Formats: sequence, C-alpha cells, structure tokens
Amino acid sequence: MNAIAPLGPTAVPISPYLGDVCVLGLGATGRAVATYLLELGPTRVRSVTVVGGKKSQEGPLAQELRDAGACVLVGTEDLLGTYDLAVVSPGISEFSDFFANAKAHAHEVIGEPEFAWRESPERWIGITGTNGKTTTTSLACELLKSSGIGAVAVGNIGTNVVTQIAERDPQTWFVAELSSFQLATTSKLHPRVACLLNVTPDHGEWHKTFENYLAAKEKIFANLDEGDLAILDVDDPHCAALARQLDDRGLVVCRVSASQIPDSPCRAYVDDGLLVVELIGERYELVAVSDLRIEGPHNVANGLAASAAALFAGASVKGVRQGLKAFAPLEHRIEPVATIDGVRYINDSKATNTDAVVTALRAFEPGRVILLAGGHDKGGQLDEFVDAIKASCKATVTYGEASDRFFEALSGQGLATLLQAPHMAEALTIAKNLAVPGDVVLLSPACSSYDEFSGFEERGRRFKELVLTLDLDQPGH
Repeated sequence: MNAIAPLGPTAVPISPYLGDVCVLGLGATGRAVATYLLELGPTRVRSVTVVGGKKSQEGPLAQELRDAGACVLVGTEDLLGTYDLAVVSPGISEFSDFFANAKAHAHEVIGEPEFAWRESPERWIGITGTNGKTTTTSLACELLKSSGIGAVAVGNIGTNVVTQIAERDPQTWFVAELSSFQLATTSKLHPRVACLLNVTPDHGEWHKTFENYLAAKEKIFANLDEGDLAILDVDDPHCAALARQLDDRGLVVCRVSASQIPDSPCRAYVDDGLLVVELIGERYELVAVSDLRIEGPHNVANGLAASAAALFAGASVKGVRQGLKAFAPLEHRIEPVATIDGVRYINDSKATNTDAVVTALRAFEPGRVILLAGGHDKGGQLDEFVDAIKASCKATVTYGEASDRFFEALSGQGLATLLQAPHMAEALTIAKNLAVPGDVVLLSPACSSYDEFSGFEERGRRFKELVLTLDLDQPGH
C-alpha cells in the first residue's frame, strides 16, 4: 500500500497571525493553550487573555500566566473587549452562558484540538466513540511504534496536543482521542484517518440532546476527502447508517465488525478466529483472537479498528502483529487485578455508563460474574443493563447513590443473588464471600464516582488496593 500523500508543508500553521486571543478556562487545557500562545511571541500573537470562569480563583497558576504576559481574570465568565479568536476548554458546554459570552466577543470560538490541528496539521489520526476510544487510541499508537513509525497519543487521553507541537518530529503521527466535547468545537479539523467506534446516549448535561451528541461525534468525518480513510464499527447501528452516508460522499470507508464479515471492499473482521484487514485491494492476515491480551468482543473490534488505522498510516504487517500480541489492558478498562483462590478480580472503573457495563459483561463466561455496580447515578435507561446482568451474572451487588435505583430495577428479574452495600469496599467484601473458584468479581460501576471518589481513576486504584491487600474484613471507604 502506498504511503499517504501529505496535506501540505509540514508544521506550517493554517493561521500564521492570531492577533488577540482569549482562552476560556483555567484548568489543564487553559494553561496549556495559554502557555503555547505566550511562547509564540508578538509576530503571531498580540495579546493573551485568560478568563477562568465563575469557580476559578486566584492562585499560583493565575500568577504564573500573568508573569508570562497574559491578562488573567478569575471568578468571572465576563469577557472584556473583542478578540480575533477564543479557545475554549472542553468542560465548557457550547450551550452555556460562558460559551455564549465568548461568541459575542470573539470572531471565532474553537476548542484545543481544533487549534492544535491548525498549528500542526500533518499526520493526524482521530478516534472517537462513546466507549473504547482510549484503548483504540493507545493501541493504534503502539502499532505504529511497533512498525518503527513515530507516534504520540494525544487529546482526551490526557495529553493536550499543544504541549507536543514544539517537539514534534515532522514524520510523527498524532493519534488523537477526541471526545464529543472537543469535536463539537471543530470546524477545519482534518485527520487523515478518522474512526468512530460506537454511539450510545451519554453526556446529556453537556449536549442537551442525543441528536447534538451524535452530531458532535459525526464531525470527526466532516473534512475528510477521497484520499483519507473513515473507519466505523458497523455492529453499531448509528455507525452503519453513517457509513452509508460517507459512501455517498465518495470517501474510502473501512467497515469494522467483530461479529460478521462486512459486505464492503474495505473492511476489518474476524475470519475463522483470525483478525483480518482489507484495505485498498490488499488483504492483511494479522493474529488470532486468542493471541490478544485484551478481552471481549468489543476489544476485538477495537483491535481491528486500530490495525486498519495503523496500516493505512504506513505500519508494517509484522509491526502490527507484534503490537497486537504485546498490547496489555489499560488501567481501569477490564484490567486484570489478581487471581485469588481461583477467583479473578477485574477493574473496569472506567465503565461510567450502562452501555460500557453491557460491553464488559460480554467478555466473560455467562453465569460466573459477580458484578459490583454503583456510584453517582447518571440517570440513564436501564433496560439493556438489566438484560445483560440477567444473562451474565451469578450475583450483583449494588452500592452508593445509585444502589436503590439499580436494586429496584433488578428486583423480580429472577437473579439468584442481588444484594446491597453502602460503599464499594463493602460491596467487594460481599463479592469475595460469594465467589468460588472460576468466578469473576467485576467492578464495572455504570456510574461516575463523585459520590465517593474524585474520579474513576481513584475508584479503580482503591479497588485494586483492596484486592491486593486482601484487607476485606475491615474495609475503608
């Protein structure tokens, strides 16, 4: 397969002169963008103003940016003056008053990935989806590296893209995990490979409607042309419908499926237990499903999508095979913690919605799972969640703020064992006492963690501490 033709001269910004720029938000993204702008100098930037938002406060960061030359406003969402550009942090909804203020005072309002792409537009792979995008982003990056190709995982995965631009080698790929928040504020973003894994209702508080959420996800394909690759998992009905629309645009569309062989000249699928990718007339036989260290049909699909992206970007078959075999589960994503007395303990703390739990349950033998579910309730529909638990779980222990609603939905459904606990630690104690050799104790909460923890990361690490220390008789929380 031929190498992809470049978009244009490497590292030449789309907008050489930026003028007066306002940055919304004083968190990690705001700091990264403001710092980048201040380092550009007066030939490209006339002024940098940072507006922290109502909850922002004076502190070392505000003073650091002032010392570097920025005007910093804290405790407010009010913008003063007129700006050529506003760069908004992803936590600020496009339907918020703060965002509206920016639109009223700036000629254009964009997010950090859009800004970063304009600054360094070459060699981008964009990956999004309600679930699985972090694993797929990390894996695609590793497959490129295994082939001797420079790659950096950036975006929603935790690394602001602007922090990587200055040191980026011209041949290095940005493999960008893009959230719906980030995609909603794009207009010119043009990855050479764009991937949509799945779309299920999420983040209603930010997008207001599912239609807005879906539209944000679809923007990842907005600027693709016939020289690019669109990758969609057609086991998801929204993705399957969108694939047909992209066909009508004349794009090259790779259909991914872990359950069937798509009827398409460009596809990625499983054939007799083997991962196969077909791109532009070439067939690549990769590794057996059993060779993967990441479990479950959803991770087979993630592996297929990542392989298609990497191969299109120039990865070798040998490198992809090596990378697929070596890639280990990411922390908090169906992560094996330990096997104790024949019982496997799995940390899936990243499962913050019911769809992620449904996916996780498919990775294990039906009837052997003891599920720990609970936390801060997002209030989503529970029908598929209940059906999946009925089909897969030996027992379920609900806990936290969501415990009563989950317990009520599962009661009367014929479950052999359904119990409640006040907190995650007590739920784990119950699960340990129920488990016998061959069982799986799965933390897959279906909720955010803010009733008990600072985030899913703290929740997952606490779970692992409890498992590894076996301090289960006197659990803390």
